[in-house]
Amino acid sequence: MAVIGLVALLTTFTSAGAAAATHVSGLRGLVMQGPTKPVCRIDDPCEAPARGILVDFRRNGKVVAEVKTTRSGTYSVRLAPGSYAVRVPRRRIGTGLSPRVVRVPRGRIARVDFHLDTGLQ
Repeated sequence: MAVIGLVALLTTFTSAGAAAATHVSGLRGLVMQGPTKPVCRIDDPCEAPARGILVDFRRNGKVVAEVKTTRSGTYSVRLAPGSYAVRVPRRRIGTGLSPRVVRVPRGRIARVDFHLDTGLQ
């Protein structure tokens, strides 16, 4: 009888753990920057991955998460569901990051790509 109770208890905890694992929320995506040259041509890309850029996610004016982009410009961050202001700290040139506000859905990792304006004209 004790073995049956233990198996039932383990099954309950395992199921609860699996359910909790599916409720992860956050964002992932690519950060591109540009223009990369003063003169852009149709046959020559004028954007590049934003490598090693720090991206802040803020809620109520406070930084709740920071993530650094990879060499290929990708990022991934776990966040609670809701809306966040997003910015790149310590960058003064250009108009900054767009979009500036993102929404994290409940229970999944959403894809949001960003563009960082370099200020080149």
